[in-house]
Amino acid sequence: MTTTDTAAPVSQPFQAEVAELLNLMVHSVYSETDIFLRELISNASDACDKLRYEAIANPSLISDGQSPNITIVPDKEANTLSIVDTGIGMDRQELIDNLGTIAKSGTKSFLSRLTEAKDGSNLIGQFGVGFYAAFMVAEKIVVTSHRAGTHDAFTWTSTGGAGFEIGQVADAASVPTGTSIVLHLKEDAKNYLETYEIERIVGAYSDNIQFPIMLKDGDAEPRQINSASALWQRSKSELTPEDYSAAYKSIAHAYDEPAMTLHYRAEGRYSYAVLLFAPSQKPFDLFEPNRKGHVKLYVRRVFITDDADLLPSYLRFIRGVIDAEDLPLNLSREMLQNNPQLAQIRKAVATRVIGELETLSEKDAETFAKIWDAFGPVIKEGIYEDFERREKLLALSRFTTTSGEKRSLKDYVADLKPNQTEIYYLAGDSLDRLKSNPKLEAAKSRGIEVLLLTDAVDAFWSSAPLDFDGKPLKSLSQGEVNLDLIPRIDDEATKDEPKTETDEAATIAIIKDALGERVSDVKVSTRLTTSASCLVAGGAGPDRELERMLAMQNRGSVTKPILEINLRHPLVAKIAGADKATGGEASDISFLLLEQAQILDGELPEDPAAFASRLNRLVLRGL
Repeated sequence: MTTTDTAAPVSQPFQAEVAELLNLMVHSVYSETDIFLRELISNASDACDKLRYEAIANPSLISDGQSPNITIVPDKEANTLSIVDTGIGMDRQELIDNLGTIAKSGTKSFLSRLTEAKDGSNLIGQFGVGFYAAFMVAEKIVVTSHRAGTHDAFTWTSTGGAGFEIGQVADAASVPTGTSIVLHLKEDAKNYLETYEIERIVGAYSDNIQFPIMLKDGDAEPRQINSASALWQRSKSELTPEDYSAAYKSIAHAYDEPAMTLHYRAEGRYSYAVLLFAPSQKPFDLFEPNRKGHVKLYVRRVFITDDADLLPSYLRFIRGVIDAEDLPLNLSREMLQNNPQLAQIRKAVATRVIGELETLSEKDAETFAKIWDAFGPVIKEGIYEDFERREKLLALSRFTTTSGEKRSLKDYVADLKPNQTEIYYLAGDSLDRLKSNPKLEAAKSRGIEVLLLTDAVDAFWSSAPLDFDGKPLKSLSQGEVNLDLIPRIDDEATKDEPKTETDEAATIAIIKDALGERVSDVKVSTRLTTSASCLVAGGAGPDRELERMLAMQNRGSVTKPILEINLRHPLVAKIAGADKATGGEASDISFLLLEQAQILDGELPEDPAAFASRLNRLVLRGL
């Protein structure tokens, strides 16, 4: 192996977010600083996984034939703690990219939450910034790394200030493949040099790491301090809830407790072990555009990839491991996408996960509610995408309705009113705005329960033709809605109401003439009982909420709505007479009907200044 002359270390500034993060790490006090060691061990484990996988195609990367391992070396005399792995290592650019920047979309959110939190330790694992946790206990960190298959080694040094130094090692041959992280500990962190403290932390957080974690204390022989067992290959009867909790935190790099654990072994045509967890807290990257999954694929305990899409995208919150017995070790990306065995595993495991969620919803509603609160919007993506499991996902879904919270469609159907044949819903961006929406009036007057949909994904899945238990889902803001066959709660009080004397045809003609192309049609409403007007979409095409969302993303245009009017309302009744008595008053009222309907839907009038002028004119006429 050749070496190059030593180059003078080059100073580089941290990315702005890293500098801000390190300032918080260095100057803040957290109740749990143990997490730094767990994060560094997890990173070392990932490096060993990568080396073992790359060595399948290139065995020379592991020249001595020994399995990768991790060694922890406390040095009380030098006041340093070293974490050394024999993994894949990093070259110069990888050191800069991995330790000098944070390429995570959740960084800004993390920083704001970390600043506000009294104890930010439970946030760190959610944002992929675990390495920087080491600055909670170290005043200086020196990283030396030699990437497998290369001839150069580099050092990265930082005191947690504004930047770092990076230099090249003169004698790269003297640096083993892998990465060494040396922490120069702060005065108040010397307890981490005690062997019992290191063993306690490893036992609590890293016992299930798949590589030997060795402890080298002074001149004594290194000894292994973790079990390094593939917990998913063990029988459920051998394991305790504490074992699963530790495995979840190790595999998922998480700090919360799992809300659901699924552990089983499939035998038959294909054999594979499954250990999956549903978190109890929402991870930061849940809504990243790539919707990447987080289930790791192993083949006979050899890590292959965490990018195999082993579950549908709408189950991307699930963490864990699938370990197959019969897949080839040298799986390429193309083979991952087209392998029929892997496709069968995907299908079977997804079905099992949904079945486990169904069981949990029936037997432990409180725990299921935690999962739904955190991941409900993601699960509902499957209603739109997964036709095969649509019915099951609809049954799993929980809704806020005009009757309460966490309502299932089974609950809804059980409480249908006499002659009610449809499940009604209303989609919008705010629960408060939906509850006051005039389109609910006819349903409220009959005691009909309405689903109130406020998640962004609701506008998409509800656009599909759906039914539950033979009852189609129907939007109250689209097409014709006729509730006449369902008796009103106040029928006795309203049956003697005089019929309206407003001329329907004349009123509609005046409004159409005033509004022109602003609306596609004007109709008498069956939705309204007390409000003057509302806007709805036609029976064909998307609902108004979906149209608005697509238009905001420049993925479609908004069609002209239908204006529905309530002939019993005094403002509407005024129109026919107003046109004859006062020139322009009928036009002003017509536009007011349109614009107040827009405001109630959360939209701005097309011309706010003209709206204000018209409103002022109408108010002054009434004074």
